[in-house]
Amino acid sequence: MYKFGKFIGKNRIIVLIIAVLLTIPSIFGMVATKTNYDMLTYLPKDLESVEGQKIIDNSFGSSEIAMLVLENVKDYEVSDIVKEIEELDGVDSVIWLRDLVDLEIPKEMLPKDILDMVYRDECTLVPINLSESSADDKTLKAIGDIRSIAEEHTGKYHLSGIAPLLKDMIQVADHERGFYVLLAVILAVIVLILTSTSFIIPILFLLGIGFAVIYNMGTNYFLGEISYITKAIAAVLQLGVTMDFSIFLFHRYEEEREKGIDKLEAMAIAIANTASSVSGAAFTTIAGFLALVFMKLGLGKDIGIVMAKGVLFGIISTITILPSLIIISDPIINKFKHKEIIPKFDKLAKTVTKRPILFIIIAIIIAIPAIYGQQHTKVYYNVDRGLPQDMPSIVALNHLKETYDMQTTDFIGVKDDLSINEVNEMVSKIENVAGVTTVLAYTKVVGPMVPLDAIPDKDKEVFFGNGYQRIFVNSSYSNASDEVSKQLEEIDNIVKEYDEDGFITGEAPLTKDLITISDIDFENVNIISILVVFIIIAIVLQSISLPIILVAEIQLAIFINMGIPTYTHTVIPFVSSIVIGCIQLGSTVDYAILLTTRFKEELQYTTDKRKAMEKALSSSGKSIVTSAASFFAATIGVVFISKIDLISSLTSMMARGAIISMLVILFILPAILLVLEPVINKTTYNWKKTNNIQEEK
Repeated sequence: MYKFGKFIGKNRIIVLIIAVLLTIPSIFGMVATKTNYDMLTYLPKDLESVEGQKIIDNSFGSSEIAMLVLENVKDYEVSDIVKEIEELDGVDSVIWLRDLVDLEIPKEMLPKDILDMVYRDECTLVPINLSESSADDKTLKAIGDIRSIAEEHTGKYHLSGIAPLLKDMIQVADHERGFYVLLAVILAVIVLILTSTSFIIPILFLLGIGFAVIYNMGTNYFLGEISYITKAIAAVLQLGVTMDFSIFLFHRYEEEREKGIDKLEAMAIAIANTASSVSGAAFTTIAGFLALVFMKLGLGKDIGIVMAKGVLFGIISTITILPSLIIISDPIINKFKHKEIIPKFDKLAKTVTKRPILFIIIAIIIAIPAIYGQQHTKVYYNVDRGLPQDMPSIVALNHLKETYDMQTTDFIGVKDDLSINEVNEMVSKIENVAGVTTVLAYTKVVGPMVPLDAIPDKDKEVFFGNGYQRIFVNSSYSNASDEVSKQLEEIDNIVKEYDEDGFITGEAPLTKDLITISDIDFENVNIISILVVFIIIAIVLQSISLPIILVAEIQLAIFINMGIPTYTHTVIPFVSSIVIGCIQLGSTVDYAILLTTRFKEELQYTTDKRKAMEKALSSSGKSIVTSAASFFAATIGVVFISKIDLISSLTSMMARGAIISMLVILFILPAILLVLEPVINKTTYNWKKTNNIQEEK
């Protein structure tokens, strides 16, 4: 790597020209990459609820439905609104009672259960079948058009459903996203100014990482689409995770320059040292993110691949683009130097090395409530819980709950050759299930005496298609609750009595499966990430004991981080509970590797392990604190900006995790390494063999 470093130094202008040229296709790719806002689309395709949704989509145009509630309108006005909505691109059909029952028939003559299903407190309910998925561009435009039509005819309306919710969420996320990066950059610059010795260095760091971020976001085009969560956090997470590579490089460059070595030679040595010490950290970080790929929930693959790419681009940028920027800017760096603000770590090093047993005892004491808290942290799965309550779709959902006692709408699919008596009997049983408010079936609406041939095709298609009959079920139970899970099991058992191939699908069944899958993913991903990181550390450090020690330290930090919500009585989004362990392990284990490799390096020059640890902690402490503080700064800003709890919660835990990991590595890890040094010496290859990087020259 020394020769590679010399090559980069000599060809720095060419490197920067190529870097700039590569941003052009990357920006085009970034703009062209689609964003997926529907979490339920990441469920495995072989689940019954997902297969059922596909059948509904193929048989009835779509399984997506929006609930339009109109206030203080006459039936003939509703009919006019319905006609306009039916003409919209993206709308498959509108279920309007008066299309099935003539307007001339007074409402009072309708069956009470049908009447209550549509009319409540001067409100009229009109379900709308959408032709595409909730997050489809055509659907989102249709939602905007439906709102415009309702607004034009009546000032008071509410539009509820997954599609309206996603449209509102997209508007919030798109509005906030630019501020995430802007605030991350501002806060990172402040941290870097405080922890560096020049006002120019933060700019160079951010430029170097900026190239890597653009390349990463641009190459997402080849994935087809990314989730809105990935899009929201990828840039700030990449900034936080890969900043330490830049810090390590520059600190090593400074060390060499202080020896009087010229800038090209100093940078060649710095690149060689950084590539050697950071490669292991980079591989473990990449492995931590790639562990997410093993999630059954497709979101893990999405985040895992994007962030693994981000780390790879980060390390490439650190040993190519950043060195070129530093060499070219060397005179300006020196011109705008300022006094170092961050304190020395000599006192901390002496304190920790003098009382290692004390810090180990403290770690054990902290671990007990941390593990308990982590095991009892509560999570939520319903998307609407983490969104601003003043969003139109959330206001509409709450209105639907209060007025119609309706929280979820699901679909039952059965073969259309079931007899009228069988359907009526099945519907009657489902209506008696606790929490079911209404069941909408063909025979329920038009009556068993009306022949199917007498019904217009457009109304018939609402209930019949492709050999299936569709039945709508409304529930008063909230999505993702224990009550709705039990209710779904009862309904499914009833459906199977009449059609063994029958199914129930919709938001609640899909979310129920999401909960089951997430519980499995939580266990699997944590185990896989630990094993993969363990193996890589074992290979890089050529040790059996060090992987156990380093992974255990980071796991302690993760337990503390995950346990805090239990004691603050905070319920976190399910995504945070699954991915935060991988992210924290992957993004902060490099702090532990840095300290360990520096400790090993110092042991080559002294037989006194305490002095070696003092020197290692004193010299690497600055890099660890700067890196953790930069990670914290890059992610904490999102917490104060984002109105979407899923994003703010995840970034809050990432920011907190960086600081917790930093404290564990500065105080606990040195104590463990000192006490277990004899064991490490016996279980690590070449633990005390001199290996000076400058010999590579």
